[in-house]
Amino acid sequence: MDVVSWVRGFLGENTEIMASLACFLLLFLWFRRWDGLPTSWPVIGTLPALCVNTGRMHEWMTDFLRGAGMTYVLGGSWGTPVDVIVTADPANVAHVFTANFGNYPKGEVYARVFSVLGDGILKAEGEWWAFQRRKAQALLSDARFLAAVAASTARKLDEGLVPLLDGLAASGATVDLQDVLMRLSFDLTTMSVFGIDRGCLAADFPHVPFAAAMDEAEEMVVYRYITPVPWLKLQRYLKIGHGQRMSEARRVIDASIAELISLRRERAANVTGEAGTDLLALYMACQAEVGKVGADFDRFLRDTTLTLMLAGRDTTSSTLTWFFWLLHKHPDVEAKILAELREHPPGAGHHRTTTELRCLVYLHAALSESLRLYPPTPFQHKAAARPDTLPSGATVRQSQIVVVSFYSMGRMEAVWGKDCLEFRPERWLTAAGRFRHEPSHKFVAFNVGPRTCLGRDLAFSQMKAVIAAVLPQFRLEVAAGFAARPKPKLSVILYMKDGLVVTVHKRQEDRSSAATYISS
Repeated sequence: MDVVSWVRGFLGENTEIMASLACFLLLFLWFRRWDGLPTSWPVIGTLPALCVNTGRMHEWMTDFLRGAGMTYVLGGSWGTPVDVIVTADPANVAHVFTANFGNYPKGEVYARVFSVLGDGILKAEGEWWAFQRRKAQALLSDARFLAAVAASTARKLDEGLVPLLDGLAASGATVDLQDVLMRLSFDLTTMSVFGIDRGCLAADFPHVPFAAAMDEAEEMVVYRYITPVPWLKLQRYLKIGHGQRMSEARRVIDASIAELISLRRERAANVTGEAGTDLLALYMACQAEVGKVGADFDRFLRDTTLTLMLAGRDTTSSTLTWFFWLLHKHPDVEAKILAELREHPPGAGHHRTTTELRCLVYLHAALSESLRLYPPTPFQHKAAARPDTLPSGATVRQSQIVVVSFYSMGRMEAVWGKDCLEFRPERWLTAAGRFRHEPSHKFVAFNVGPRTCLGRDLAFSQMKAVIAAVLPQFRLEVAAGFAARPKPKLSVILYMKDGLVVTVHKRQEDRSSAATYISS
């Protein structure tokens, strides 16, 4: 009886609280969806669903896009300008990134979120973007530059990666393969961009502030996407949270790039008649064409080299990490790649030329299949300059954001068939054994349309060179806790959240087994 009296008294004294709870319950029942799609609440939009699914963002997007027919509108929260259209429909991708490219610039949100990039090619628009792309395309196809990259890659493999793996095989120690590959790609990229080897892959795994700051900035970018703008502004004003972490990362990045540019200029001044083949030297040689002097030209070099660092480092390291994990899960694919490597040995020396790497068709198919399932950049977004209608029927308002989930596209049955979740390199091969090319709006790992990645061929060559150096000599055994399915890290780059711990073993060649695979 005392309990009943207390409840009656509590309800009488807290009428406002109980009315609020009743309203919330009614709204919950009104807006709750039973079809598995995210609920859009008043004021807060789909922010609760985003927060609940932060740890599995890409899988969550894949799940609701399957149920929504590959396109869905996420309601924006207070402080967010407009609702967001999320899609994995190739027809929409072709429309936004190619057919109607001029109507879909990066937009204000991209500029705010990726402010760390400055005015580099990834963020630039209009004529300035077109000029940077033409210049980057010319320099990336320069024969001297490509020869220098091939030579530095071979040297880094011989003097860095292979000795490191030899030591790990001898000691039996475990190692985070993702960390090793990130260090390798960081050194390779600094060599090609700045002409300087930072020694990130040294046996003692040194701490490299530049690399750590890049990782931090990439992680913070995602939070800028999903966090309401007023809260971001408050953090920046109070110098706390993600805003403070991004500011510190940018400070380290700027200082590191300034140091590298200074070192490169000093070396050029001290070596008479040096014809630099790294990208920084090539860009410095065309200052008149760029049309900038003094601090403006230094800022151009900073923005350009940072963009090249991000593009070069992350494509190879992310892809190779997922690739080696997939090989561990599919030993039959690994055996076929080994057989192909034995069937097509290098013509001279122990490293294959770029032409010889192109002959590794099955390896190219396996890498493409890995990229289909685990694209280094899991999503991309555009903002509409004018109202539009997508091929799927979705109406796009002016300034509305369209997010394309590259990760989800590789997992759509309507795009890749009923076996879309399987790792099957054979889907990329014709009956005659030739490589089957897919349109870029379907295979989106290297972006689509006019902004397609210029370093695609270079990335494939470097990844093949790494695999060809590692696979015949070493067997990588993934630790038990990592063998099931690693979780993607919440970042603009699709890294594994907890890394990939492996044990390295020297490979014992089995010639008879190799002959069997070759003949079959």
